[in-house]
Amino acid sequence: MSRTALGSVLPDFPWDSLAGAKAQAQQHPGGIVDLSVGNPVDPVAPGVQLALSAAAEAPGYPQTAGTPELREAIAQSLKRRYGMEPGAVLPVIGTKEAIAWLPTLLGMRGQTVAFPTVAYPTYEVGALIAGATPLRADKDFADASLVFINSPSNPTGKVLSLEDLKDIVSWARTHGAIIASDECYIGLGWNDEKQPISILDPRVSGGDNTSLIAMHSLSKSANMASYRAGFFAGDEKLIAELLEVRKHAGLIVPGPIQAAMVAALNDDDSEALQKQRYAARRAKLMRALIEAGFDIEHSDAGLYLWATRGEDCRDTIDWLAQRGILAAPGDFYGPAGQKFVRIGLNGTDERVDAAVSRLA
Repeated sequence: MSRTALGSVLPDFPWDSLAGAKAQAQQHPGGIVDLSVGNPVDPVAPGVQLALSAAAEAPGYPQTAGTPELREAIAQSLKRRYGMEPGAVLPVIGTKEAIAWLPTLLGMRGQTVAFPTVAYPTYEVGALIAGATPLRADKDFADASLVFINSPSNPTGKVLSLEDLKDIVSWARTHGAIIASDECYIGLGWNDEKQPISILDPRVSGGDNTSLIAMHSLSKSANMASYRAGFFAGDEKLIAELLEVRKHAGLIVPGPIQAAMVAALNDDDSEALQKQRYAARRAKLMRALIEAGFDIEHSDAGLYLWATRGEDCRDTIDWLAQRGILAAPGDFYGPAGQKFVRIGLNGTDERVDAAVSRLA
């Protein structure tokens, strides 16, 4: 089958290359432990489910900007949970979609879009879809018009410090660039001395959100990956521009999902419970990996452990697959990840215990 003109410029979908390792892991007598994708496995909170079903009979078109209740819930949750000054807000149909199309919606064709040297693949994909030039860079962003940053990082779990973030904002304002900060894992900080900080924290922004966009998701914090529920916050002019284009394109979060998002954003207890689940799984997996000869780097926050045996990541993937465990190879995230694997905390308690047993 021939590829489309756009498809021809995009990389192959990374997870397709794991078919062999997945088949190997599935042959384990105890079944596969799949820790390769950040796919939630715990139930959605009952209040969120009830809010979804209660709104299911609404027949009309939803608002692209989000209902007033949703916009208020987003703003208040960001202030309450993370000390942010959100500015304008905009719900999106999951942050992967929003990230992939952000360079296009901001008119970045022919310009440079920067993203971390070890990074979530969708930043590069978004640049390529837009006809922009992708640039891997952690500090020297050259002439980039849009810079994606990611703290806590997917895949490494690295947290950018207050000074790191202030330097990035200062650079952006000097060069007239836009900073898009992917903060999907901001609520999962594990190191008290390296707690994640938002780009919209007044200590970073100085109370001025100009050219700053923070991108958030309910997929991990509220187990709502199947709902495709995310949102942007930040610069009022940029959010207004994105809203206008998304209205024309029909990129609208469904009404029942908007109601469910309100329930999740107002439910801090369920978010805290989910973090405790991940913390317990993280402690078990980290100990088991270290005892099995792995080194863990960064991993101060987020949903993953960034681990290495000092060998090519594909060799490590094969070693794990022989034990019925599937992880993500570091080369998914750029050449600098060649000797690492990303191991998710998102197995059920039973599956994590199985992984720990096999690693021993």
